[in-house]
Amino acid sequence: MTSVSEGPGVPGTRPAVVPAAERGATRIADRVVAKVAAQAAREAVGSLPPDAARPHATVVVHHHAAHIRVHLELGYPTDIGPRCHAVRRHVTERVGALVGMEVPEVAVQVERLHLAAEHGVVHGRTP
Repeated sequence: MTSVSEGPGVPGTRPAVVPAAERGATRIADRVVAKVAAQAAREAVGSLPPDAARPHATVVVHHHAAHIRVHLELGYPTDIGPRCHAVRRHVTERVGALVGMEVPEVAVQVERLHLAAEHGVVHGRTP
């Protein structure tokens, strides 16, 4: 006959039940949250000019809340305000859903505007 040990201590005895608050916590690294935020920004921006850099994000997590700054480039002409609003909304929703953090702040920083070729721009120069 074999005895079964269900945890540390005396074989065959049940381990003590540890309250949830004392079992530990899951911490998601800031860089992981930043990757999720950057991907959400890419989804929200949609198609970009071929020479535009992909959106990226920086994140500071404090007490289960993610403060996010998204850096992106946009094609021009475009309605910048509504596009930035759409990025903020989508990043807030996706980070909240996928990471489970509150997102009280998403700052969108437009780094560069790319003129569209059909508006007379040739090799980065305007007529």
